[in-house]
Amino acid sequence: MSGNAGSAPARSLREKLEALGLVRDIDLALHFPLRYEDETRVLTVAEAPQGQAVQLEVKVVEAEVEVRGRRQLRVLCEDASGEIELRFFNFYPSHVKQLAPGALLRLYGELRHGWNGIEMVHPRFKLAEAGAALPDTLTPVYPTTAGLGQASLRRAIDAALARVDLSDTLPEADRERYKLMNFAAAVRALHRPLPGETLQDLDIRLQPARARVAFDELLAQQMSLRLAYAERRARRAPQLAAPGARVAELLAALPFQLTAAQQRVWEVIAADLTQPYPMQRLLQGDVGSGKTVLAALAALQAVESGFQAAIMAPTEILAEQHYRKLSTWLQPLGMQVAWLSGSQTARQKQAARAQLASGAAHIAVGTHALIVEGIAFERLALAVVDEQHRFGVRQRLVLREKGDAATAPHLLMMSATPIPRTLAMSYYADLDLSVLDELPPGRQPVLTKLVSEARRDEVIFRVRAACAEGRQAYWVCPLIEESEALQLQTALDTHARLVAELPELGVGLLHGRLKADEKSAVMAQFSAGTIQLLVATTVVEVGVDVPNASLMVIEHAERFGLSQLHQLRGRVGRGGTASVCVLLYAQPLSEAARARLKVIYENADGFEIARQDLALRGPGEFAGSRQSGEPLLRFADLERDAGLLDAARDCAERLLAAQSEAVAPHLARWMRGREAFLKA
Repeated sequence: MSGNAGSAPARSLREKLEALGLVRDIDLALHFPLRYEDETRVLTVAEAPQGQAVQLEVKVVEAEVEVRGRRQLRVLCEDASGEIELRFFNFYPSHVKQLAPGALLRLYGELRHGWNGIEMVHPRFKLAEAGAALPDTLTPVYPTTAGLGQASLRRAIDAALARVDLSDTLPEADRERYKLMNFAAAVRALHRPLPGETLQDLDIRLQPARARVAFDELLAQQMSLRLAYAERRARRAPQLAAPGARVAELLAALPFQLTAAQQRVWEVIAADLTQPYPMQRLLQGDVGSGKTVLAALAALQAVESGFQAAIMAPTEILAEQHYRKLSTWLQPLGMQVAWLSGSQTARQKQAARAQLASGAAHIAVGTHALIVEGIAFERLALAVVDEQHRFGVRQRLVLREKGDAATAPHLLMMSATPIPRTLAMSYYADLDLSVLDELPPGRQPVLTKLVSEARRDEVIFRVRAACAEGRQAYWVCPLIEESEALQLQTALDTHARLVAELPELGVGLLHGRLKADEKSAVMAQFSAGTIQLLVATTVVEVGVDVPNASLMVIEHAERFGLSQLHQLRGRVGRGGTASVCVLLYAQPLSEAARARLKVIYENADGFEIARQDLALRGPGEFAGSRQSGEPLLRFADLERDAGLLDAARDCAERLLAAQSEAVAPHLARWMRGREAFLKA
C-alpha cells in the first residue's frame, strides 16, 4: 500500500483498512461499492420527492440544542422554495459550530414528514460555496469501518486501481465459453460510473460486470473446495472390513426394517469405511428420517474391525438420547458404550476416560466433553457429529485429531436441517453428500395452525382435550426469564399459569438451566406419561422422541427461525396418531416474521423450507458453523446466480484437471488464505 510507513496518519489508515481485510492492492480493487448516490444535481426543497435520497443546497436559519424526549440538535434551513428541518441525535460541539446561522450547506439524505413539516434526520452535509461545481458522475459508497470516511477509502481504492495487476486469471477460451466480460473492465466498471450516467442506466450497465465478479468468486470457492477434497483423499485412514456378523445381528434385532433410503445410504457409508482414505460424508435427512440407526451401524462396523467410534451431539438431551438408544441396540451384542458430558462428576469423567484410553469402551457418546483436553482413544476409526451445523470448524478438527498420528478417522456429519441444492453445491462441495429422502412407515403428517395469542384460551382447551384422550403435548417458550426488551411470555410464567389452569394434568418444566439429573428426571417422566404437558424452552428442539406426544404449541412463533420451527414441529407426529402444531404469534407481525410463518404454514417438506429459508436469510447465516472465515461468498448470490454456480463448478473441474497452472493465481486473488477453514 502507498503512504509513508513512518507517519502516524499512514499507520492509522493502514490499521483501519486492515480491519476491513484490505491488505493488498487486489483486496482494495475487490472492495466494491454497496451502492451509488446521485450528487450530480441539486434539487429544491419543494421539488424533492419524499422517501428518496436527494441532494439539497440550503442556508441555515437557526440552530439549537434541545431536549425533546432525548437531547438533539435541531437546525432550521431554507432555500428559495421552502424550509426544511434537520435533526441530529448524535453530534459534537464542532457540528454546532459548523451549522451556525448563515452557513450554506450541501445536504444528502432522505426527506420525510416530521413534527414541524419536511425534515431530514442525520443527513450527510458539508459546507458549500455558492455556485460550487457538482460531480459529473455518480458517487460510489463503500462498506467501511469506524473512523474511515468515504473520501479516504475512495482515495485508497483509486490509488490501488492505478497500481494493481488486473490480468485475467480465466483462460480466454473459458471466458468466451461462459460469455463473460473482461475481468479488468468489470472491476473498473463497478468502481467508476460514467459521466452523465443515471442510477437506472448504471444498474443495467453493471449487470455483466457483477456476473463476472460473481463467477470468479464462485470459481475460486469451487477450486478450493475440490482441492480440500483431494487433499483429504490423499490422507490415510483406518481401512475397515466390510460389515460382518454383528451388523447383521443388529439389523435382525431392530424392531423395524430400514427404509429403502436408509438401506441405500447405509451401503454407501459401509463402502466408504472400507477405503484407505478418510470418509468425509454429510448425511442430511428431515426430522425423524432415521439417521441415528445409520450412525449405530457405522460405529458397529468400526468396532467389528477392532477400532473405536465416537458420537458427538450439541446438547446433553440429544447426546443422552443417543447414548440410551445405542446402549439398547449395541450392549446386547457385547459392545461397551461410554457416556461423557460436562455435567458428570470428576469421578464419572475419569472412569469414562480410562475406558476409552484402554479400549475397554468401544463407543463413546457425548457432548463437547468428548473433545476436551485429556480425552484419548486407544484406536479411534470413526467420528460422528450430529447436528453438525451447531459445531464450529475447530471443534470438528479437534474430534478428528483424537485419532492416531498416522491416520485420520472417518467422519460422518449428520444434519436434520436440509441443505438446499445451491448451498450444498457451493458451501459443501468438498463433502460427499447423502440424503435420506424417505420417512419411516408410521410417521404421521403434522397439521400446522397459525393462531393469534388473543385465542390462547382456545389453545389451552385443545391441550386439555388432547391430554384427556390419553395423548401428551409440548408448550415451547423462547425465554426462561423476563426480558423487558422482548416482552415475551416466559417458560416460568407459562408453566405457573398452565399448572393453575390445568390442575388435572401433570405439567412439567424443562429448560437449559436445570441440572443434568433434573433434565433427565423430567424427560423420563414425560416419556413414561407421568407428565402429560411439558413446558419447555428450545432444549427440546432436537433429541426428544416421545411417540405419544401429538400436540405442539410454540409460544411467540414469530421469534423463531424456520429451521427451529421445523425441528420443533418434528417432535410430534412420531406415533400413529394425527398430530397438530399450533404456532401462537403476537401482533403486530413484522414483514420478515409474516414471511417465515407463511413458509412453515404452507410447507411440510424440510427441503422446500430450507430453500425458502436460504432465500430469506442468505447463505452466511444459513450455513451456520462452516464458520471461522465465513462468509466465503461476498458477491455471489446463490439464488440469483444459480446458473453461474453450475458454470463455475464445471470450469473448476476442467481447470484442475487440464490447466492447473491457472488455479494458483486465481486462488491467490480471491481466497486471501481462507482455504484453511475448508479443511474441517
